[in-house]
Amino acid sequence: MTLILGGARSGKSTHALALVEQSPRVLFVATAEAGDAEMRERIAAHRAERPATWDTLETPRALAAALADVSDRYDAIVIDCLTLWVSNLMAAGDDSVASVDPLLAAYRSGSARWIVVSNEVGLGIVPPTPLGRAYRDTLGTVNRRIAAATDTLLLMVAGVPLTIKGAGGIPDAQMVGR
Repeated sequence: MTLILGGARSGKSTHALALVEQSPRVLFVATAEAGDAEMRERIAAHRAERPATWDTLETPRALAAALADVSDRYDAIVIDCLTLWVSNLMAAGDDSVASVDPLLAAYRSGSARWIVVSNEVGLGIVPPTPLGRAYRDTLGTVNRRIAAATDTLLLMVAGVPLTIKGAGGIPDAQMVGR
């Protein structure tokens, strides 16, 4: 599994697609919901970036359940993104952190390579509202738990992938929060 973290518009999704472009059987898992016109446009733009031969699964909340039985059908699975998944779960009143264990179980039960995209939201200013701080903290915890289970962790900065963990990255023993 590879986790790609970064800020908004840092190139995370583009890099995720590039990592699997040579895979013969790809499943793209989208967690976004088209709640307004701008989001509908963003979703349409992301759809246009993907090859027509890839399968797409749109699942805003039930990510683990949706992936539990399909992982062996694909060589690669791209999940874009945990950022919206956590937001959707929080809005529904579901426990985002507890949802990581079933997601990791779905990963371990199959043979597909997973590329997971998420925003790094903890590097900016402290959100001014309790909900914003709860979201930042929850996503940070989810990202940390996924990162502990990955083989490779990349941080995208201005379109450039920096290896944090994995080939050329820091040894696992130095990871914080394992």
